Amino acid sequence: MKILLQLVLLTVLSTNIRAETIGCVTTAWKLLGANHQVCVDAFSDPKINGVTCHVSQARTGGISGSLGLAQDPAQFSLACRQTGPISVPAGLAKDETVFSEDTSILFKETRVVRMWDDAHKTLVYVAISRKLIDGAPANSISTVPVMPWQSQ
Repeated sequence: MKILLQLVLLTVLSTNIRAETIGCVTTAWKLLGANHQVCVDAFSDPKINGVTCHVSQARTGGISGSLGLAQDPAQFSLACRQTGPISVPAGLAKDETVFSEDTSILFKETRVVRMWDDAHKTLVYVAISRKLIDGAPANSISTVPVMPWQSQ
């Protein structure tokens, strides 16, 4: 019961920024169900205008993948870039979840956390694979130095 309550609380409190799917590439053909794929999604940082991130993730196909029952592998890559003028708001949290997506029907997600490196005036984005019970070491990092934009 305690785990169920934690799951409900996690679901209510988690940041679920919706990403826009850019496209997918088939990595293995499956006779039944969807093919195994690597898909690329784009999302904007919800608090920092001018930053766009792209995340590529492996997606399991087959019958279980088609039914949403497969657990996707913790294989992903992250690239974040300045796509407009950046203004870092005062009082920005030292670290904050800016994106999360479930990668299995139970307890597993890919999460992107933004950190602020004040000494170097750089936004740091870290993608991790996370399980409710124990974390996985899979991770990827991307940095965005805050610099003047062309029109500034």
